[in-house]
Amino acid sequence: MSPYLAYEDKGPETPSASLVSVPSPVPLVLVHGHPFDRTMWSPQTEAFSAARRVVAPDLRGYGASPVVPGITLLSDFARDIEALLDDLKVETCVLAGLSMGGQIVMECYDRFPGRIRGLVLADTFPAAETAEGKQARGAMADRLLREGMRGYADEVLEKMVAPYADAEVKAHVHRMMTAAPPEGAAAALRGRAERPDYRDLLTRVTVPALVVVGADDAYTPVSDAQAMHAALPDSTLCVIDGAAHMPNLERPEEFNEALGAFLARVDG
Repeated sequence: MSPYLAYEDKGPETPSASLVSVPSPVPLVLVHGHPFDRTMWSPQTEAFSAARRVVAPDLRGYGASPVVPGITLLSDFARDIEALLDDLKVETCVLAGLSMGGQIVMECYDRFPGRIRGLVLADTFPAAETAEGKQARGAMADRLLREGMRGYADEVLEKMVAPYADAEVKAHVHRMMTAAPPEGAAAALRGRAERPDYRDLLTRVTVPALVVVGADDAYTPVSDAQAMHAALPDSTLCVIDGAAHMPNLERPEEFNEALGAFLARVDG
């Protein structure tokens, strides 16, 4: 059974009766990465909820959602999102994810493609984990359970965002990481180590896609984004200068410009 997810659900006021016949913009659903929460999407929620419904959940084990210890597979996250869409009566949407969130978005497309009108894959990659990567994720999960999140957060902050990022952005990212429950973060690391390979799936995507990456991303470099762009039948690639792994926070104006143009295309 899926846990009840905490979420933000924002949108414009209900249109007047005379405007009901006007087609509504496609809802936007935002899936955060590890080890963050829904507030990582604050610049996008604020920018796009004036004109369309925007839903941003806290994934299980993160933010205000319940912690489920052990192992959380990407399929578990995808089932949670599908259940949330059912609860909120979101029939179709543009589904956007960053990093682990992008991999969850790929899993969602594999599970319920008919509900997805467009994909946004930001600073992510589709390949399965390597043997070395599985060991590293398992060791990190053990460490987080043993030590908590602070040391890890201190170490990776300037890879999550660029060293030259705005101080407020750095503080926000560090705050999200240190607030993440170690049990939830560890469960996600163990599940992510077991993820399938989504590269073939990308070649079969039948909806438009937007691939975004920070030019200075060390975790998922531009070459990963270029490979996804090449694999997807109908995609746009946007490389954002002056950003690392979280361009939606580091360069929100540039990120929102690319996302806005993509949403307008899907609406059209």
